[in-house]
Amino acid sequence: MDVLRPTLIRIGGRVYRKNLVQEQTYQQEEEFSAGPVDCADEPCDAFGVEETERGFQCRVEVPSPLYKYIIGKKGETKKRLEAETRTSISIPKPGVEGEIVITGQHRSGVASARTRIDVLLDSFRKKQPFTHFLSFPLNQPAIQEKFLQFKEEVLEKCSKDDGVSSSLFQNPAKLHLTLGTLVLLNEQEIQKACDLLQQCKEDFVDQIAGGKPLTVELAGVEYMNDDPAMTDVLYAKVHMKDGSDRLQVIADQLVERFVASGLMLKEWDRVKLHATVMNTLFRKDPSAEERNNPMAGKSSSKERESFNSRNILKLFENFHFGEVQLDSVLLSQRFSSDASGYYATSGRLNF
Repeated sequence: MDVLRPTLIRIGGRVYRKNLVQEQTYQQEEEFSAGPVDCADEPCDAFGVEETERGFQCRVEVPSPLYKYIIGKKGETKKRLEAETRTSISIPKPGVEGEIVITGQHRSGVASARTRIDVLLDSFRKKQPFTHFLSFPLNQPAIQEKFLQFKEEVLEKCSKDDGVSSSLFQNPAKLHLTLGTLVLLNEQEIQKACDLLQQCKEDFVDQIAGGKPLTVELAGVEYMNDDPAMTDVLYAKVHMKDGSDRLQVIADQLVERFVASGLMLKEWDRVKLHATVMNTLFRKDPSAEERNNPMAGKSSSKERESFNSRNILKLFENFHFGEVQLDSVLLSQRFSSDASGYYATSGRLNF
């Protein structure tokens, strides 16, 4: 990282610098500089700081998997936070869900510690693999049957093309549209996502859907990257049968609401509606699930063996996978299966 151009992190309308420092007890450690918190400049009540008989305190709800990032190696991160903000930070035992409690003699010190913890958590949360995703299931029997026909014909006509093999194909029981991915680290966060789904239903989904399922058609195939000879993801194109953009509007507004709540990271201005039918990630892990922006993946790019999709695109340009009635958005759990073979459902929005 260029020390003259540090990474900027935006939390709650404020901008923080992410600095890289060297310490004797660390090889390299990330440190976050937010500057002193002046209660005259920003009300400390915004951080939930309460006055007590012994000073001030603030409670922060933090999923237990993130405790270690506040504690640091040998407790050094926690000790440094306490020393620099003149506070005491109480953290529940590992694996025990609860609140982190910050106490101190000065309101501004408690607020400063809260700010630094928020920045740390925001940074490390972004590094966690996603656990759930919002999806429209497309695994109706008629669609699965047509998908299996597509797979059989591709292997019959294109198996000699570079990289094409049966291991590339999606599990038909898991065909779906991904709207966005989430990192939900405890039951409280899962419940928050479920509650937000129901709020979205009341606020706009029912009105846009008109109280009826959305008839969607899957027809034709397209690839994600720039070169069809080096394809990683091939997907079926999706559109509303009536020609409207209602499905796109619902998807975009759902993601916008989840991003605003902090449960989801913004990847694109609009959701790219696509039904993955072939993916090079499936070579090593048939249960793999990719972020809604496959082109943004960096870690897996070197491990993936691309395939040549030129002939597939030409021969199956207008392949018709069928029509489907969409009547629900699911909060799906990654790396899971229910009785039907689809992903286990943690929450549901019916319309």
